[in-house]
Amino acid sequence: MSTTPQRHTLPTDLFTLADHERHALARLDGPVWAYFSGGAADEITLRANRSAWDALTLAPRVLRPLAGGHTRCELLGRTLAHPIMLAPVAFQRLAHPDGELATAYAAAALGAGLVLSTQASQPLEAVAQAMLGDAGRGPLWFQLYLQPDRGQTRELVQRAEAAGYEALVLTVDAPCSGVREREWRAGFRLPPGIRAVNLPAAAAPSASGGTGPSNGAPAGSSALFDGLLRHAPTWDDVQWLQSSTRLPVLLKGVLHPEDARTALAHGVAAVIVSNHGGRTLDTTPSTASVLPRIADATGGALPLLVDGGIRRGTDVLKAIALGARAVLVGRPIVWGLAHSGAAGVAHVLRLLRDELEVAMALTGCATLAQAGREILADVGNF
Repeated sequence: MSTTPQRHTLPTDLFTLADHERHALARLDGPVWAYFSGGAADEITLRANRSAWDALTLAPRVLRPLAGGHTRCELLGRTLAHPIMLAPVAFQRLAHPDGELATAYAAAALGAGLVLSTQASQPLEAVAQAMLGDAGRGPLWFQLYLQPDRGQTRELVQRAEAAGYEALVLTVDAPCSGVREREWRAGFRLPPGIRAVNLPAAAAPSASGGTGPSNGAPAGSSALFDGLLRHAPTWDDVQWLQSSTRLPVLLKGVLHPEDARTALAHGVAAVIVSNHGGRTLDTTPSTASVLPRIADATGGALPLLVDGGIRRGTDVLKAIALGARAVLVGRPIVWGLAHSGAAGVAHVLRLLRDELEVAMALTGCATLAQAGREILADVGNF
């Protein structure tokens, strides 16, 4: 398989991320669209993630000095060109033949951090090679689902270390799949030739929660609690992982302030405030609504990142104001990838950064350090 991304000519009517979504919808077939765009159950959390950012209003300040402003930020000992990172998204070759390789090239070119999914459809070594050669790149992290066999987990970690990944992002909010009815109704299945190539075939997931609720468990037993969840990770596993790697460990999927405090006590490197894009448990709160509570609970002692529903540069600025160091973007990356490969992903990132700069300028923030809660009208600044 070639490691050189396909060249595409971008559509001429791409002015917003919604335009990217429209072009991706026209390109992807129904079941694949259901997989990437759907949420759990009634998709209440999926919608809430987006509406919560919209509901926050900015309180611009005027006549402030803006010359020499920039979007740089500090995260885990590195200076990033901007706070926009690419969230882990599985099976990206469903969207484009280049899959995660195209995403990596785009991330490197735009100085964006990349988190590669355990369920990537391209080898983790090839993705690292595509990104690590660019001097202006952002951080390269590997997202990890703990495997039932610790030996398999250790092997994944060792491969990531050897390939040059700089941190491990342990997803902790998905010990089982959510009730993903939109996928079930669409009949989504991984097509031949696409799989989680970094996992042994026997351990690779099907990508979907199945065709519906299981009725095959023996009477008086639970296929879930008596089966899969016997291997559900705990805080002990976090400690084991930390002792098994030289890389910093982040936790992705924290929504409760007490869990954030526990993560701080365990010495994790950072926490990603996330509800899995609304794909696991429906009716959980939006990430925008819990981010400030988690920031208050940890008092700045723990770096926070956030994902879920970010579609505008103003959303990025609001996340920074609420206490995040950086944001992660998932579905919009797939949209750009689907219609234009690496060029589409790069355009998504460029739009977000350009919009962030405009939002900073129009709120009187020359740097992200000046974007505190006082720029949000919703927290009593008027």
